[in-house]
Parts: sequence; structure tokens; C-alpha cells
Amino acid sequence: MWDFPLFPEQASTVAGHVDALYYFLVAITAFFSLLIAFAIAFFAVKYRRGSKADRSNPISESKSLEAIWIAVPLAICMVIFFWGAKLYFMIERPPAHAEDIYATGKQWMWKFQHIGGQSEINEIHIPVGRAVKLTMTSEDVIHSLYVPAFRVKQDVLPGRYTQMWFEGTKAGTYHLFCAEYCGTEHSGMIGRVIVMEPGDYERWLQNWTTAGPGAGGAAGGTMMSAGERIFQQQGCNTCHIPGDVTRAPDLAGLFNKSVSLKTGGTVVADADYIRESILLSGAKVVAGYEPVMPTYQGRISEEDVMQLIAYIKSMGGATTEAAGTTGGAQSASPSTGGSASGAAAVQEPTGGQSVPQQQASGSTMTNQQQSSGAGQANETSRRSK
Repeated sequence: MWDFPLFPEQASTVAGHVDALYYFLVAITAFFSLLIAFAIAFFAVKYRRGSKADRSNPISESKSLEAIWIAVPLAICMVIFFWGAKLYFMIERPPAHAEDIYATGKQWMWKFQHIGGQSEINEIHIPVGRAVKLTMTSEDVIHSLYVPAFRVKQDVLPGRYTQMWFEGTKAGTYHLFCAEYCGTEHSGMIGRVIVMEPGDYERWLQNWTTAGPGAGGAAGGTMMSAGERIFQQQGCNTCHIPGDVTRAPDLAGLFNKSVSLKTGGTVVADADYIRESILLSGAKVVAGYEPVMPTYQGRISEEDVMQLIAYIKSMGGATTEAAGTTGGAQSASPSTGGSASGAAAVQEPTGGQSVPQQQASGSTMTNQQQSSGAGQANETSRRSK
């Protein structure tokens, strides 16, 4: 009869926890609001003008009363704080097994890329009972991805990555909004999250043509294979040669490694660092290299950058040892050659062309040494003389 829900349905693992804290806050607020309103009404009536209430009693001091109204609000605030902190860490820490999906916000649409290469615009398919982690960035202004049924919302910022995770608990279609005013058509920047049973989701993945309708994603393969194609098309493999750190660091095993910088500091080679290194190659240069890599800002799209990151990530994860070199690149071993990605990773020139006499490591390599094997042999022979 009364189809008027006050709250969206709970459709994620965190939705119930968020609602519980919200109901507690509402209950505390309602209790003290009613208590104060009752006290105001009671004393207004009792001590109204003309009443026979006794007003002769002197003001007395009660330390017990003061202790109570200090301790009770403090206890309530501490409950709210620790409850909220626990919930915050739950929402901000994605599970290690979460499935990666990359999202890009743009006036006025959402674009999503699955690791398998599937691309979607303004909708995202996910399976029931499986955690999903979104890595998000914006191509223009600040956006905010909000899924009310999941009780999750995260700002999407230009120039950096933010993350959000959720796990759907029931199959269905749920609204997705931009919750940050982003221009004249902000209200139209909406979409859908389609939660599917695992079997239906697997069939959707298999039936989806990776060049989705107008998606412009990783057509013809996974994000890793698309990233590898971009890596080769942009000539990155000219300098970033597996096992060879003379011109540029080896990217194998780079992701999440600690990188030593030319300025003396260190940085973790996470997605933000790799993105910055690709687009602004001189920002953080790896120790032992010169900033000879060209910048790619304005030359490749955010989707291309995400595919490159997926490809670099697929080369291997990080250990806790430092990835940067402190001397010339000739002294760096392959295991530590993944010193940096772009800026720090002194990436290769575009168009597959090598940089003449690219002394990224202080070596004296010449243009004839474009072949890794021959170049290193010539260099060794010349040094021995």
C-alpha cells in the first residue's frame, strides 16, 4: 500500500554496516532532541509568569551531575568515533582478491574497462559475491562515483587515481550517479551497476565482444595485451628492454617496488607513480639515469595509460627491496632494474625511434648500438681496450 522507501535497498556487504551506524546516530539525535524539547516545555510551564513555583532555592553546585554530563557525552562520542573508524577502514581497504576494473569519468559519462578487455559506457557488470575494486581517474573536472544501494561514494579526480571497492550481495540493477557538480549536464551523468549471478556473469564475459559498442576499450584482447601493443607502438620497448638496464630501467617486477630517485628520496612504484612517470616523465627520475624520456601528456588517453599500467603490473609484483640504482645503469642488475616507470623510468621515445647517444645511465653508447645484444658486446669490447 505504502510504496515509499526512505532508504535504498541494501545490496552490498557494507550497506548494512553503514545503515547500522546511521540508525544509531539518528536514534541518539532523536533521544537528546526529545529530551531537551521536553525539558524546555516542562520548565517553561512550571516557571511561567504567575505560577506558584518556589523560586527561593539558591543555586547549588553538584560535582556528580557535572561528572555525568561530561562522561556520558564523551562515551557516546567515543562509541561513534571507533565505530565510524572501523567502518571507514572496512570501506577503504579492498580485499586482496578483489577483481580489478578501471573507470574514467568525463563530462558527462562513465567509462569502465575490465581486465579481460571488456569495455562499458555508463554501466558496469559485476558478479554476486565477488569483491570488485575500481581504480578511477577523471579526464577533466572532479567527479564523484556514487552507488546508493551499495552505500559507497568516492571522488574521481583529474591527475591522480582514487579507489573504491564493493561486493554485491543480490542480483539486480542499481543506479549509479555522479555526486559532484561537474557542469551543465551533471544531472545526466548517470549509469547502472548490473549485478549478475556468477554463471550469468561468466557467460556475459564470454559473449561480450571486447570492442564493445562505442566503448573504444581494449579491443581484440585483455587490458594487458592492449597495453603491450601501446608499449610497442609508442616505442617504449626501444629503451625498456627486459634484462637490459643500460638505457632505461627494466620494468619487470617494478609494480609496487620501492624506487630510488635521482634527488635522493624514494617512492613506491604504484599506479599513481607510473601514471605520473608516463605523462610527466621528468617529475621523478630514477637514480642513475638522466631525464631523457619524452612526455606523453596529451599524446595518449587515460584509457591508454590504464592499459599500460595493467601491462606493467602483469610483468610482476614488488618485493620490499629497493628497485632503484644508486650508480650508473651498467651496475644495476635485472632484479633491480625496474627502478622506475616513466619519469623515473626514463622511458623510450615515441614512434619506435631510439634516442641518439641516449646516456640515461652515463654510458658512452652510440647510435650503432640500437640492438641490445650487439650494443652491449661493442661496449664491453671497447671498455676492455
